Amino acid sequence: MKEVKFTQMKDGDEEDYNFFTKHEVEHSKVTADRLLKALVELDQSLSGYKVTRLEHSLQSATRAFHCGADIDWIVSALLHDIGDIYAPYNHDEYAASVIRPFVREQCTRVVEKNGIFQMLYYGEHIGSNPHKREKYREHIYFQDCSDFCELWDQKSFDPNYDTKSINFFAPMVKEAFARKPYNPKFIKNGQRDVSF
Repeated sequence: MKEVKFTQMKDGDEEDYNFFTKHEVEHSKVTADRLLKALVELDQSLSGYKVTRLEHSLQSATRAFHCGADIDWIVSALLHDIGDIYAPYNHDEYAASVIRPFVREQCTRVVEKNGIFQMLYYGEHIGSNPHKREKYREHIYFQDCSDFCELWDQKSFDPNYDTKSINFFAPMVKEAFARKPYNPKFIKNGQRDVSF
């Protein structure tokens, strides 16, 4: 069987869906490779900074690495702007949806809200509320998001920083995305694991 028999999903049978499930599992095994390729494509994204979007992502992950962060934080820092090309107005939510099945909820939520938290640094200059983040003040991951932005994201536009290469981070991305999706062992919903 090379493809399913149906033209409407409701007409599929067990053979079709068993075939497709096997096909989907195989396709999912190279998700990390596709993400690494998409990361390189960030260089075709928004310009005007002193570093490219790829360099910013690599620099953010390098800073996380130097802080002693674990693999979930490093991969999250690396991929936090992966949506810049495809979802410029909600890139943080896009990135969070990509990493959600494979990293701790703590990291996913931080990536998901980092756009709001970053407003602290420039909101007043663009007519937006720089304190939008305050509505999350009582949230379990508030400090994590604040630290992520302060320590890794907002300061990673330095062309003179000794940034590690994508090849350095590739094994970490592959390890994280090789996990069984939504495995409670890694997702740890509602838990705060301070690891940086």
